[in-house]
Amino acid sequence: MRFSPWLIGVVFTLTGISFVHADSPLPFALATVEQHTVLRERVVDGVIEAIHRATVSAQTSGRVVEVMFDVDDYVNKGDVLLRFRDTDQRAALMSAEARHTEAESEYRRIKDIFSKQLVAKSTFDRAEATYKTARASLEQAQEQLRHTVVRAPYSGIVMQRHIEVGESANPGQPLMTGLSLERLRVVADVPQAYITTLRNLAQARVLVGHDTISLASDKLTISPYADAQSHTFKMRVDLPPGQHGVYPGMFAKVAFVVGEDECLQIPEAAVVHRSEVTAAYVVGADKQVVLRQIRVGHVLPSGHVEVLAGLLEGEQVALDPVRAGIYLKEQRRGSGA
Repeated sequence: MRFSPWLIGVVFTLTGISFVHADSPLPFALATVEQHTVLRERVVDGVIEAIHRATVSAQTSGRVVEVMFDVDDYVNKGDVLLRFRDTDQRAALMSAEARHTEAESEYRRIKDIFSKQLVAKSTFDRAEATYKTARASLEQAQEQLRHTVVRAPYSGIVMQRHIEVGESANPGQPLMTGLSLERLRVVADVPQAYITTLRNLAQARVLVGHDTISLASDKLTISPYADAQSHTFKMRVDLPPGQHGVYPGMFAKVAFVVGEDECLQIPEAAVVHRSEVTAAYVVGADKQVVLRQIRVGHVLPSGHVEVLAGLLEGEQVALDPVRAGIYLKEQRRGSGA
């Protein structure tokens, strides 16, 4: 049997009223219906992607002797990804160190003689130039040796491995491709009708997993031009740093602010759902309690619910509908109603 919304409202009004003595304490907490300013939002679909995604390339020549990680492995910043055979680099370093030591000794000797004006300035300049060249060669040899150990530039996931143990690599050759899970963003398309407001307000929330995860962000990047086919603007919303249970490639929604509205609010815990009816236990000044049908809107990030109809500002509602319902039944039995 189906009842009309009007008839259901009458049933609630007749059966949900209980008269309570003024000196009887209520066994449940109350909340006041209040009017607040809420942000008006527009929701669009988006996709999560990594901000930091890069391919690590070889900075020196050599044969790979060890690979520490494979595809889908998680690495921390600074972890060793792979090692090159470093025999040539170590030999070059030893030769550079010897030349540097010799050049430095000669430079100090000529400098001491030059300070006594016993040698021409051109001789001193040549010794100084030779010393600087040897020092630069030493630093380059040290750098080449460091490049035989390839480390992760940031924490993340290995997506591709471009080389195997035993293969030789030359400078610039790709070694591994990875992405960071620490810095993520959502890419979405915004209709041109909202682009001016979005640029001015620059506030958005990222919603993931049936809106169970809500991440606020004020770091928005909007494309300076629209797509010629869809007439939408590309928007990138940076997520706060850290792990939030979201990963690149996941579907997400972006709720961006387009204005403000005044609306009545009550805590979500005060809302009662009975089949297709939404209601709340309203308590009057004389502790008269009634289950009143209401119409609600969006659930707000604060945990409150927007009330569209059925309540007035300043009224009080029960925060524990279950205990409120039990309390009403006991009162009706006590009064013989």
